[in-house]
Amino acid sequence: MTNTIPSIIKLSELLTQHSSDDWKDVSLCFGHFNEIHPGHLRYFRLARDYGAILAVAVEGDHFSGESSPPNHFPELERAQAVRSLDLIDTVIILDEGLSIEKLIEYISPAALVLGPEFENERFSEVKQSVSLINKLGGRVIYAAGEKHYATANLFYGTQQELEKDRWMQFQKALRSQNIDVSALLNRLRPSRKKNILVLGDTIVDRYVACDPLGLSNEAPIVVVKELETRDFIGGAAIVAAHVSALGAKCTYLSVTGQDNRYTFVKDRLSDFGVETTLVKDSSRPTTFKIRYHVENQKLFRVSKLKDHNLSTNIEELIIDQIARIGPTLDGILVCDFVYGVITPALINSLIQISNDYDIPLFGDLQCSSQIGDVSKFNDFELLCPTEKEARIALTNQDDSIEIVANLLMEKTRAKKMIVKLAADGLIAYDMNRNSASRQHFPALCANPVDLAGAGDSLLAAASVALTHECSLMEAAALGTCAAALAVQTVGNTPIGLNRLEEYLEQKIAIYNAS
Repeated sequence: MTNTIPSIIKLSELLTQHSSDDWKDVSLCFGHFNEIHPGHLRYFRLARDYGAILAVAVEGDHFSGESSPPNHFPELERAQAVRSLDLIDTVIILDEGLSIEKLIEYISPAALVLGPEFENERFSEVKQSVSLINKLGGRVIYAAGEKHYATANLFYGTQQELEKDRWMQFQKALRSQNIDVSALLNRLRPSRKKNILVLGDTIVDRYVACDPLGLSNEAPIVVVKELETRDFIGGAAIVAAHVSALGAKCTYLSVTGQDNRYTFVKDRLSDFGVETTLVKDSSRPTTFKIRYHVENQKLFRVSKLKDHNLSTNIEELIIDQIARIGPTLDGILVCDFVYGVITPALINSLIQISNDYDIPLFGDLQCSSQIGDVSKFNDFELLCPTEKEARIALTNQDDSIEIVANLLMEKTRAKKMIVKLAADGLIAYDMNRNSASRQHFPALCANPVDLAGAGDSLLAAASVALTHECSLMEAAALGTCAAALAVQTVGNTPIGLNRLEEYLEQKIAIYNAS
């Protein structure tokens, strides 16, 4: 970038103060950019490849259109947020009376990079710009940027530096949503506990700590020596333990095998204050997963399970139990690990009970190593898919995360959605008046020890918060903190309000004072 290219400038100033000759080989993006999230970063990284200078045109405050949210930040704040990214060379604010076409005509960019939604349903908004770019000999690129489900951020700073940066992003998100986390935690300590039902697949997780011995001389096989073994409750069972630890009165309903793990699960949940009803099924063992570790490195996992649907008799037992306690409930959490407990008939009965007694449904489905479809959960208050699960449900690998989230909310009629982006944190979407407001929250732990419990703790914390009439953004903020705590230790352990409070006090003491 040459010194003549400004950092931030209004288009009216650019036209009078800068020669068009100063702009060579420009890749141009444009939008409202009320809040920067990982989807935008993918978009900007892609656009970076199409020119020596990456310029971003930001719609001014006068703009009123589909991409403009009802409550937006002033144009200068939005421009400064975009320009703060190392990817961006310059930001041009499209002030009143001046359009993106005027900017294109003046600087003649080498490429105009647009999201894929502009190629079809929103083409009318960019039709003139596309025609002008083609006339000037430039390129029009429709793409959302490369999808990824991991991160290379550890290449760009120490763990302490990365976590401080993420904490500052988190604080900015809290300020933008007017969230006081300390006050939020106090709201979760009411005189009457919320009555929440958790149901889904029960899992027992065994962690085996090993000492590496080397490679076998007989075959290229890693040889380890077992040091210590520890079992944890997992799946929907740990979600129930989180819910109880967060101050709710929790009832857990699930299916296990006729084996000794039935007793282990029941005893552990009793220790955590969960009222438990476990139905024994002789046709399946309790799902059992063994993870072999050397220090913090997971070597491999072995699973013992059956994933066929429940028999009609057991299914009816569970439905009858839900109907019996339905009138007393403040919320129902459905944790589907796709091992056969959450059947179509069970989902239909849950929706009916939800409608009869005005009980919110909160749902999560995990298909990391299984085949599942989160879109089978219709009319839920909250869904918490990963980005990959959302794309699988829609068979959509090309659109931006914004489009995917909105399409999935429309398909499932979900009122609220948290899309988990692994190391990039999450984006919370709240459907109001047929338009979704959103907020990105970063992942607060830069180098997690064990990712297995992040989604479980997030679902539990967000759901409990929503039963206390917190906003989705408050619930997502609380879930972000719970997930950060969950990934810092090996194995699933319940996270309560006191641990969350201590965690926040520690972060504030370390980072806010510096």
